[in-house]
Amino acid sequence: MSGPESRYYESQGLQLHYADWGNEEAPPLILIHGGRDHCRSWDAIARSLQPHFHVLAPDLRGHGDSDWTKGGSYALTEYVYDLTRLVKSVAAREVTIIGHSMGGMVGLIYSGSFPDKVSTLVVLDGVTVLPDTKRLPTHERIENWVGQLDNLHDRAPRRYRTIEEAAAQMRAHNKRLSRELALHLATYGVRQNADDTYSWKFDPYQRAMGPQRLWPEDHLALWSRITCPTLLLHADESFLGGSKAAGLAGYFLRARTETISGAGHWLQHDKPDEVISSIRKFLEVGVEGN
Repeated sequence: MSGPESRYYESQGLQLHYADWGNEEAPPLILIHGGRDHCRSWDAIARSLQPHFHVLAPDLRGHGDSDWTKGGSYALTEYVYDLTRLVKSVAAREVTIIGHSMGGMVGLIYSGSFPDKVSTLVVLDGVTVLPDTKRLPTHERIENWVGQLDNLHDRAPRRYRTIEEAAAQMRAHNKRLSRELALHLATYGVRQNADDTYSWKFDPYQRAMGPQRLWPEDHLALWSRITCPTLLLHADESFLGGSKAAGLAGYFLRARTETISGAGHWLQHDKPDEVISSIRKFLEVGVEGN
């Protein structure tokens, strides 16, 4: 199968990019990446599901080949708005959503806000706000946010001499990554600078957490509104703590949880065959090749 087509749509004056894997007569499926990632991180899963779905993988604002915001504002709800614009741009009445990490949170918020628009939801290690998460006082949230913005203002983008060097940095953070996969992710995750060095495509200001974010009670209320079948796929070695997620399905109407053993937060890269198998079974598209 050849690679996807690059397409663009508009949201709040931003030009946002997505990878379109074709098969337009099939039901639409949207793959939502996590923070500081990009749409081509999904290639293995996209290829596996493309025979059954019209697979679309957006670059979230501030990521990949999508525009950065002015002022560095990246609330989860802004990503959700961008998702509504993508769904409208392809005239989809209903979509299947698969999201990883922050992208999983975007999928959860969208599905709880517009339950009639989502037929099935899969979240890969993406419940990043747990029910018992402590809410900081307002002044502390604002102080932390200002401090984060000040630090980012003074921070120079990291530069790499080659794409291979950027890939090596990825492997240093996730030792399970193969050299081939790390090079693939880095190839689509960096842009070349004027001095022929390379820097990551994502906006560094995406790291800042605004004080106006949703809180646990907001997320719980949205989860209770999700009416579609939902798979919460966790990694047993994730920094998010898979054990804490054991009872999360009880907050949903039609959810179940599975855990991928021997995988960290990037479970779709650490254990791709197991993750693809779980997704295909849940979406009822059979085993690979069927």
